[in-house]
Amino acid sequence: MLRNTLKDYNIILASGSPRRQKFFKELDVDFSIEVREIEETYPDHLKASAITDYLSQLKATAFPDLSEKDLLITSDTVVWKDNIAIGKPRDTEEARKMLQRLSGAKHQVITSVCFTTISFQKTIHDTTTVWFKELSSAEIDHYLRTYEPFDKAGSYGVQEWIGYIAIERLEGSYFNVMGLPTALVYKTLLEIAGQ
Repeated sequence: MLRNTLKDYNIILASGSPRRQKFFKELDVDFSIEVREIEETYPDHLKASAITDYLSQLKATAFPDLSEKDLLITSDTVVWKDNIAIGKPRDTEEARKMLQRLSGAKHQVITSVCFTTISFQKTIHDTTTVWFKELSSAEIDHYLRTYEPFDKAGSYGVQEWIGYIAIERLEGSYFNVMGLPTALVYKTLLEIAGQ
């Protein structure tokens, strides 16, 4: 459906995330992938969704050469807990500390998606609240040994083993926790296409 609706746009997904790429394929969007490096830093005063909004917009600045039909999509996800943004871990020790911090408590997963053309920019965001059970050291170690936490905010994938055993409940979009609020993205793409 979206493939036909967006036929007048050349959609560029600026994301190396295999999960986001899969979502866009399954939303029936015809797109190309182009990732450009940019230093992902943000002002200290920003909080929660203001951080992900800022970073998703910052990633769009790496594309000053958009043409008339281009629709660039950039995004960013953080885990937000105790007024602190938790991004992707640099190493196993940092991943362990992140999971210990999330253990037995609730946190928010915030994803922003920025849609940029040469004539406009629109940024949306979604927040999902996630409750984790108390994780044992053995469970954390097993996850870190068996899975790849390093490309995931908060060091975990909701769709992986740790999600099966740790998440007691969540409030909001499940897919947002995977890195894309699919229903909100779909609605926004329809709005952009004038549907």
